[in-house]
Amino acid sequence: MAAPEHIPANPDPVARRSDPARNLAVVVYILQALSFFVGGITGLVGVIINYVKLDDVRNTWVESHFRWQIRTFWIGLLWTVVGIVTMPLVIGWFILLGISIWIIYRIVKGALALNEGKTL
Repeated sequence: MAAPEHIPANPDPVARRSDPARNLAVVVYILQALSFFVGGITGLVGVIINYVKLDDVRNTWVESHFRWQIRTFWIGLLWTVVGIVTMPLVIGWFILLGISIWIIYRIVKGALALNEGKTL
């Protein structure tokens, strides 16, 4: 039995904006962005939303965004911990700067692709 095919985004941008899964991905991108200002707790809330709703978006165009957001969270957390641990060695400051830029890039790239109805 073949796996179900990927369900693409609606080509109509107005109709696409009413897609609940897309709107949930928008909320998670916002939560990830807010995590810079509130100590990361909103990023944790966002990844929990991703995991809870992942089965609902499976095989849709939004699934790639959920996976992108999950990877952004875990890789960002890993390198943030490495950066904090190595802060006394000065290299930690550079690691934290680098991972911050990387996370911002992933949030912006993902949000722009989501807005255009593209997968990642």
